[in-house]
Amino acid sequence: MKTYHDKPQHLLLFHSLIDAGTSCTFPCDSRGHVDMDALSDAARDDYLYARAVMGREFAAPAVIEAATH
Repeated sequence: MKTYHDKPQHLLLFHSLIDAGTSCTFPCDSRGHVDMDALSDAARDDYLYARAVMGREFAAPAVIEAATH
């Protein structure tokens, strides 16, 4: 699982439709809005890719609460 965050409260989760063990998460607000300016270049590329191939390689994303430790 690729994860890009520094303790966000919510994550936008994309599950792979091709590989059941693969997913990507990105920090977001409670409504699923991702601050792309806060992402690294690699994370931004992965986020845009996941959005572009939604329905083919990744399922529609879900907003989940981030685990707090």
